[in-house]
Amino acid sequence: MSLLDKDTQARIDSWLSSEYDKDTVSQVQKLVDNKEETELLDSFYKELEFGTGGLRGIMGVGSNRMNKYTIGKATQGLANYLKKQFPNQLIKVAVSYDSRNNSQSFGHLVADVFSANGIHVFLFKELRPTPVLSFAVRHFDCQSGVMLTASHNPKEYNGYKAYWNDGGQLVEPHDKNVITEVNAIQSVDEIKFDRVEANITLVGEELDEIYIQANQRLSIHPEAVEAQKDLKIVFSPIHGTGITLVPKMLEAWGFTHVSVVKEQAKPDGNFPTVVYPNPEEEDAMSMAMKFGQELKADVIMATDPDADRVGVAIPNDKGEYQLINGNQIGSLLAYYVLSSKKDKGELKENDYIVKTIVTTNLIADIGDDLGVQTYETLTGFKYIGELITKEQGKGTYLVGGEESYGYLVGELVRDKDAVNSCAFIAEMTAYFKSQGKTVFQVLTELYVKYGFYKEKLISLTKKGKAGADEIKQMMVDLRKNAPKTLGGIAVKEIRDYENQVSNNLISGETTAIDLPKSDVLQFVTVDGDVISARPSGTEPKIKFYCSVKESLMDKSQYEAIQAKLEQKVENIMADIVKN
Repeated sequence: MSLLDKDTQARIDSWLSSEYDKDTVSQVQKLVDNKEETELLDSFYKELEFGTGGLRGIMGVGSNRMNKYTIGKATQGLANYLKKQFPNQLIKVAVSYDSRNNSQSFGHLVADVFSANGIHVFLFKELRPTPVLSFAVRHFDCQSGVMLTASHNPKEYNGYKAYWNDGGQLVEPHDKNVITEVNAIQSVDEIKFDRVEANITLVGEELDEIYIQANQRLSIHPEAVEAQKDLKIVFSPIHGTGITLVPKMLEAWGFTHVSVVKEQAKPDGNFPTVVYPNPEEEDAMSMAMKFGQELKADVIMATDPDADRVGVAIPNDKGEYQLINGNQIGSLLAYYVLSSKKDKGELKENDYIVKTIVTTNLIADIGDDLGVQTYETLTGFKYIGELITKEQGKGTYLVGGEESYGYLVGELVRDKDAVNSCAFIAEMTAYFKSQGKTVFQVLTELYVKYGFYKEKLISLTKKGKAGADEIKQMMVDLRKNAPKTLGGIAVKEIRDYENQVSNNLISGETTAIDLPKSDVLQFVTVDGDVISARPSGTEPKIKFYCSVKESLMDKSQYEAIQAKLEQKVENIMADIVKN
């Protein structure tokens, strides 16, 4: 029996027509001739859709793959939508790309389609980080922007992040409306591929300087940087775009001792020195950590291919280098920014910070203690960007982030920014060092003051259509048979963000969740532990998050409490994954 349903077969047949170029037809025909039904099903069972990170998929032929036609169709659909949203206006878009295989050619393809539609394109001459694209949208007063990147995904992936006129990624209703326009395109002949050179302006290093100078003006303690300008910093771009701006930013900030990991300095879409170019992974950070140990670095940082995420390693009290996770980095940045501004008398009544629903509550504790409001959004930095735009003129965004290693200080862009974050992490390290403290010591002090938080993330990869169906079923099963206990601890509250309702299992009280619908379930135990289940919007994964907390009375208890919390997390995770 064939795996291919009627709709999938129809898509395959259409891709074998003369609408498509000979090479594409040949590749599809080869899959058909070889009866590679699983590959055909995964490649054609649906159209690529916008998730939390836009359009993202494996490169290759097919409606569910990243290629000339899916990218062309997405761009034509976006162009059609822009024309409807901004009638009788000169429409401008910014287009950039990272170091991934095909990113540059895809970027030029996107520029071609926009230009052919009479839209003016600001096209970057060379690869640049995602946050610089967001900055460019705002700087050039564009209505939209596109970044060609698959962020930290494996090398076979590429992606298409679409931005609106505020410099933030597409959110409702625009994301769904663009998909409607894309789906309305019935034929490849409707896609305008012929470049109009007059509609393209190339963007060079002149924008780098504007971006760097704007970030420099955000510096809180330039005097600490001056005092610690020889701070030993090790940086790796992990073969990505970070090399274009992170060293320049740190140098402009005033740091004179920045050492780049040479083996990972050159942009390369094959990411030859790592399994995954993801600074969340210990493997991806190992080369930078080894180099940092040799140099006795004060701080080690590494960015992902499009430089919107940054991983960090620091020396602990034993002089050993250890990775700190995204929740810890975000908490440290929040504490540094808020406490510094409070000490300088610069905090204002309407200042605020932002975290996502799966990010540590330590950030909110810090905000509450220092008198700054904490907003919470759905997972995905596009929601933080949306909130910053919504609050513009009413309040001032200071700092925010998510557990997946993405942060932003200040309002210059509407996306996570590892270039900006690297500068502030370095400044924070310098400031604490000038006070005679290490970053690790400050982190421990936060745990003593606010409670020892311990988090863990488990990602289960489920590839292809079968995997997507399995993930869907896992969420259905969790809703139908919600666990009553996790790790031996009673569950007191279930938050269902898809149905926008929270149920208190003890009181029986039901309350509405005032956030957009999202396929996320959260279980809160009687101990206050928060366990979340969420299908990824950008990868074929289902993610389970766990955050637990216990009092830390004294620094001397650090290792004992950490071990206790680690065991608690393991017990909880064993239950939630089993469920």
